Amino acid sequence: MVKIAIDAMGGDFGPEPIVKGCIQALKKKLFMPILVGNKDEILALLPKRYRAKILIVEADDVISMSDAATDAVKRKESTIYKAIELVKNGEAHGVVSAGHSGATMTLATLRLGRLKGVSRPALATLMPTRSGRRSILLDAGANVDSKAVHIAEFAVMGGCYAEDLLKIQNPSIGILANGEEASKGNEITKEAFKILSGYPGFKGNVEGSDIFNGSCDVITCDGFVGNLVLKASEGVASTISLLIKDYIRKSPIAITGALLMRKVFKLLKKQIDYAEIGGAPLIGIKGCVIVSHGKSNSKAIENAIYQAINYVDTGVNEHIVTRLEELKSKEV
Repeated sequence: MVKIAIDAMGGDFGPEPIVKGCIQALKKKLFMPILVGNKDEILALLPKRYRAKILIVEADDVISMSDAATDAVKRKESTIYKAIELVKNGEAHGVVSAGHSGATMTLATLRLGRLKGVSRPALATLMPTRSGRRSILLDAGANVDSKAVHIAEFAVMGGCYAEDLLKIQNPSIGILANGEEASKGNEITKEAFKILSGYPGFKGNVEGSDIFNGSCDVITCDGFVGNLVLKASEGVASTISLLIKDYIRKSPIAITGALLMRKVFKLLKKQIDYAEIGGAPLIGIKGCVIVSHGKSNSKAIENAIYQAINYVDTGVNEHIVTRLEELKSKEV
């Protein structure tokens, strides 16, 4: 049975939505959750019928958002440190955390280690497209100063994730640049282009619009760029949603139209709501770590748990190691 360690205290709203999300996941999936946090607080939120189905690991120290990510290495009694150690010691297969993302990624990299052939792990996020199929953007923020070889590795890891988790056969892979031509981009992306030339599925450079139009399955970039794209996209989606609501409130005709189009709005919300995805996997480490938004509600935690279970079940890490060996042999 898959065991998932869950940082019960790390989110912005405390343990309540995390425990609730865990219970919701248990209703639909067979797995063993291990909640790491204050035992008394967790038990107070757990219905008695679920107490035998959940393990609790006591931990009172919580890495706050204002703490430096490097502090987490020293704070061995913290919830995220103990959750990561459960995976390191083989007591859990994966971790879900809505806590300090920098601390989570730092501990995962240092305590679990990187997969063979991986220079740097990458944070992958699923983006909505007009085709209805998600595209994968990575790195979304784990590395803010990547080299060409890192971007090439991100591309390979993203391709494996698309095949194994999203079930996309022969996913298309592109490098985010300021134009589709091979001559576009900076020195790093141009070098990454050369490394990936001839790699299965590699289509060359893609532009920002290709993230959302469904023309490319995997978009790879430096983590600094990827995080800016992610935050800007979230801001645009939020602004458009608010504008639509404002226009509807101001127009009686629009209110009537909105009532008729409730199903359309519901589908749109599902596409852009981060809770529908749950979190971003840190790809390239030994084990599985899903990094969730600090403002995650119970639905987001539930979906993050499903992500972790699927990640473990597919064996994507072994796939990544094999594909990277093929890429390195091509370079030689």
